[in-house]
Amino acid sequence: MSNQLSGAAAAPGTTGAVRAFRERLGLPGLIDVHTHFMPERVLAKVWDYFDAVGPLTGTRWPITYRHEERHRVDLLREFGVRAFTAMLYPHKPAMAAWLNSWSAEFAARTPDCLHTATFFPEAGAEGYVRRAVEGGARVFKAHLQVGAYDPNDELLDPVWGLLAEAGVPTVIHCGSMPTPAAFTGPGPLARLLARHPRLPLVIAHMGMPEYTEFLDLADRHPEVRFDTTMAFTDFSERMSPFPVRELGRLAALGDRILLGTDFPNIPYPYEHQLAALEGLGLGDDWLRAVCHDNAARLFDLS
Repeated sequence: MSNQLSGAAAAPGTTGAVRAFRERLGLPGLIDVHTHFMPERVLAKVWDYFDAVGPLTGTRWPITYRHEERHRVDLLREFGVRAFTAMLYPHKPAMAAWLNSWSAEFAARTPDCLHTATFFPEAGAEGYVRRAVEGGARVFKAHLQVGAYDPNDELLDPVWGLLAEAGVPTVIHCGSMPTPAAFTGPGPLARLLARHPRLPLVIAHMGMPEYTEFLDLADRHPEVRFDTTMAFTDFSERMSPFPVRELGRLAALGDRILLGTDFPNIPYPYEHQLAALEGLGLGDDWLRAVCHDNAARLFDLS
């Protein structure tokens, strides 16, 4: 797969490369459904984890955009990202409601950020999720790997029911990269969707490394979508290559795949994600849908 941006290779720096990509496709901007903003001390701990990921997985993971919050927001705007998210997630009880308060305030002062919220299997989860939805939350984040919880925990049943009824999507990290955990993989998610078939889920990272199994789930559940976060990049292809035999299914599911990048926690420049998508050779209409139109439709961004 070629990872060169057509017409953008000579552009000076990321801003020029991304602008050339957008202009060639005639896009008004990008919509990135998987970017991370969270309280600074929480983000610092996330960065500490990635700094130590070499000993954990044998892979260096330098943070390309290790900047203070205002600079990170400005960078996305310079890249032409017209809407993005504040993917944040708890790793223990009694944390999610506090994170939701922070993210509501962040969304209020950052109008191009889709108001993001989260949850954890704990008493009171239905209440604070309901308050978040009523307060305007547009998307939720669930991280089964970091949270180390089963999405089928009975404490989450009313949460999933509420989100299915409200039609609010959840971006869910359920694949087993970078390291497997007790509740990652397609099995727990298949059981969840058997009980909540209308639940709008966005499977983060294309479900890597269990790409095929998660694509199978999407075939059975029309409200299942994917984000492209880190998939197809040189970094991920070395560890978990996307199976070439599944490219036809990517094309067929082109209206249910959304651009995600993991900004700022990526070990390469932002434009490399776009180059990796273009290198799949699935055509400009597919790229326009993935990088803008699908998310614009999902989140009603006129």
